Amino acid sequence: MSQFLIADDHPLFREALKGALKSAFAELEVFESDNFDATLDLLKQHDELDLLLLDLHMPGNDDLYGLIRIREDYPELPIAVVSGSEDIQVVSKVMAYGAMGFIPKSSSSAEIAQGVSAVLEGDTWLPSKLKDQVAGLSDDDIGLAAQIASLTPQQYRVLSYLHEGLLNKQIAYELSISEATVKAHITAIFRKLGVYNRTQAVLIASKLQLEPQTESN
Repeated sequence: MSQFLIADDHPLFREALKGALKSAFAELEVFESDNFDATLDLLKQHDELDLLLLDLHMPGNDDLYGLIRIREDYPELPIAVVSGSEDIQVVSKVMAYGAMGFIPKSSSSAEIAQGVSAVLEGDTWLPSKLKDQVAGLSDDDIGLAAQIASLTPQQYRVLSYLHEGLLNKQIAYELSISEATVKAHITAIFRKLGVYNRTQAVLIASKLQLEPQTESN
């Protein structure tokens, strides 16, 4: 029996995607998560998953961080990103950072089945209209992915709040931790990213933002 994990915060879309998959694949077990932390928990519980279908803008996923983090921790797990955006820069980054497939949410059931089948067979898959447009990443971007992968989810949350311009005490409030803990996280972030101040850290965080964000979620 095949095992898939659908990680998306929209229950109606999860249900529709699950229906499309079950009609195309016999003896299929589908797990579901609606945020990044729940996704990580399910990945730990089910170490024989055949496929992760990952929504880029699910809560906690923080654009590219979720993909980079999961690819680092589970290098053998096939990942297909399911997204409402078809912006070629987004698609290029997603594929370069380790996704094996990119399935637009506007895809038909037949296209979803085709994409999933290709990924399960070890191939990469993109809609035909996007294949010739996808570009590779620079060496700098590849190095950035390795740095970001070294951050823990909590450290990345702190980095995201730095990017939003929050002060240490505001970050502490948002994460329900002490200011001393925030400072410790920031020190670790600076070390892992090879930077020396907030401005440099924020510039790195900006490179991970996916624009335009056309999804409703």
